[in-house]
Amino acid sequence: MALNNGLRSASKLICASDSIFSNSVRRGFHSTGVKRMGGHGHDEPFYMHAKHMYNLDRMKHQKVKMSLAVFTAFSIGVLVPVYAVIFQQKKTASG
Repeated sequence: MALNNGLRSASKLICASDSIFSNSVRRGFHSTGVKRMGGHGHDEPFYMHAKHMYNLDRMKHQKVKMSLAVFTAFSIGVLVPVYAVIFQQKKTASG
């Protein structure tokens, strides 16, 4: 009987302490509010809209820029694997 009363009082204490903590601590995801800016969140005179952004036919010095971009992408695609193979062979030969 005494053990039963002890268990009841212990469970009451646990329940009471849970209610104290549940008011101050909350689990879950939360975030701050969205910052509201004028319009769509950008400065209008300094922002180029997407429909005008990729007009390659109106680009200044298009041939030079596109040739340089293709050459750069091709060079990276060739030189990185070649360097990786040479580095790996040096590492294997020295060890």
